[in-house]
Order: sequence, then structure tokens, then C-alpha cells
Amino acid sequence: MNFQPLGKRVLVKREEETKTTATGIIIPDNASKEKPSSGEVIAVGCDEECKAIKVGDKVVFSKYSGSEIALNDEKYLVLNLEDVLGIIK
Repeated sequence: MNFQPLGKRVLVKREEETKTTATGIIIPDNASKEKPSSGEVIAVGCDEECKAIKVGDKVVFSKYSGSEIALNDEKYLVLNLEDVLGIIK
């Protein structure tokens, strides 16, 4: 994959949705559930302003933010830096 976000944007791969509960109950695909609002940073667009976020960081972002794109048959989100709420350490 060769994608570089421009400006103050980051490319994030959203976490996979869990298909089972903690007790082992399988959740069907057609059940209404929300998409996860966390994921892994794949690429960072800006250099100096984005020192806090690096490739590989796990981040939490706003619920309805970003633009979904498909690259190499996988879905990613392009987020503005302001939509990233924090880094999970």
C-alpha cells in the first residue's frame, strides 16, 4: 500500500468488531451494533505538528469522524488530527 495523508490527517485501520461476548456467546453479523471508535495508525500526514502520534499507535477517535476509503481490499479511515481524542498506551 502506498498512501500518504496530506495536511493534518492520519490514516487509521479500525479495530475489528468482536464476534463473541466475554462469556462466549456468538453475535450474528446482522445484529445492530456500532463500529469501534479505535484503531491503529497506519500513516501520518504532517511532520512537525504531529509529533505526539506515530505509526503503530492505537488511538481513539470521534464516533462519526473521518472518511472511509478502501485500499487493497481493506477499509481504512482518513481522520483529521483534531478528531483523534487520545492514544491508548
